[in-house]
Amino acid sequence: MPQYNDMFELSVSDLELIETSLRTRFEALSREEPGSGAGLAEDQEKLLRQIHDLLGRLHNQKVFYRPRDETYVGG
Repeated sequence: MPQYNDMFELSVSDLELIETSLRTRFEALSREEPGSGAGLAEDQEKLLRQIHDLLGRLHNQKVFYRPRDETYVGG
């Protein structure tokens, strides 16, 4: 059985592209009418939740910087 590679070499631009693609897919799925039948609607809802959770995990891994030598003004 093959092993998963747990060492990734992605640049910031790679992650930005992935995040943008996920947001675009999420918006497209959100605008779609639920499919005919309960099974398709549940699958669509499950996929929306998975994308939302993944976007949340990506956001939580970001490091936000504050200037050390200046007064920080949030906004």
